[in-house]
Amino acid sequence: MNLQKFLPPFFTLRFLQLCLSSFLFFASFNMIIPELPAYLTSLGGEDYKGLIISLFTLTAGLSRPFSGKLADRIGRVPVMIFGAGVCLVVSLLYPLISGVAGFLCLRFLHGFSTGFTPTGISAYVADIVPFNRRGEAMGLQSLFSSLGMAAGPALGGYIASIHGITPLFYCSSGVALVSILLLIRLKETVPETEAFHVGHFKLKKDELFEKSVLSPCFVLFFSYLSFGIILTIIPDFSASLNIANKGIFFAVFTLSSLAIRLLAGRASDRYGRIPVLKAATFCLAMAMTATAFSHTKEMLVFSGILFGFSLGMTSPTIAAWTIDLSLSKFRGRGLATMYIALEAGIGIGALGSGWVYGNQQERFPLVFLLGTAGAIIAFIYLFITKTASKSPQNDPASPVT
Repeated sequence: MNLQKFLPPFFTLRFLQLCLSSFLFFASFNMIIPELPAYLTSLGGEDYKGLIISLFTLTAGLSRPFSGKLADRIGRVPVMIFGAGVCLVVSLLYPLISGVAGFLCLRFLHGFSTGFTPTGISAYVADIVPFNRRGEAMGLQSLFSSLGMAAGPALGGYIASIHGITPLFYCSSGVALVSILLLIRLKETVPETEAFHVGHFKLKKDELFEKSVLSPCFVLFFSYLSFGIILTIIPDFSASLNIANKGIFFAVFTLSSLAIRLLAGRASDRYGRIPVLKAATFCLAMAMTATAFSHTKEMLVFSGILFGFSLGMTSPTIAAWTIDLSLSKFRGRGLATMYIALEAGIGIGALGSGWVYGNQQERFPLVFLLGTAGAIIAFIYLFITKTASKSPQNDPASPVT
């Protein structure tokens, strides 16, 4: 049977290598996350559990302007390898530290991984895929990334339960190594690369972010405020509904997100980015409102399905829209700007919701309705913005073959 006729034309061996590497990269650093709170507690740092994610996210956000510039200058492949290399090295170092300060330092360093590799991956996909299949390609690639994020914690929990935390760190490092091996043989897509030098870390004012992609970044920021709220509040909200498994909402929205990503990407290629995002933000507003007024497990599961549909539509469509608006020579910078907006949305949503909630259960509806407000702002903006996806003819770059 000729499987190629059932696959999109861009699904080449090189695209598959990139997707498998992406799956392994995301699995690598996610497989240790469920075990880190207990590990930090064993080091005497139970009061610093909130820093496990926030330090990681902080470094990722700070490194985005640099990763975007380097992806455009020295190439996509070195940037991807560097990020995966951070995962490899840091995971080997975790068992060697014996104090809280050392652990938190490693979490800060570990964030460089997601500050670099995803930027390079997205730019590489944009380079090798025809303009009229960008949404579909980003949907398929993000499917592999999401599978890695879902499979990593499950695999990590299994390894830790049988062999303990130290072997888990070594397994995480090994998974990152395989990810790198898949990347090494990829052909670079930047036509004229520069040799790396320290001067690349000097950023000019116009290199901090890409102005041409502010419209998708605006929508992404206000959409992902809800993600920060969900990550922070859902565990306590689930407990208030007497739901024993606090992860059920996350499992449901992850599955529904995976189910719709490819379809949403194809729809954005055919009907446009903005129409799909209008549907996504409307769905997000309904999801957050439904969550706010959930009183049973069944209602919460339904809300999780809507929330997953929204994220599954938003992620590949925003990435494709960002690529549409970026000149090929600044594509890395444009995608780095997109990721900054994503992380800012999650971070501010998490901090703001935690402050509003204040461990007072009667405030649950108000917190989730803040997510509804963010979705409505993004929805209205999509009706009034004059920024549309750029015509392919305006970008002289063509996919590298």
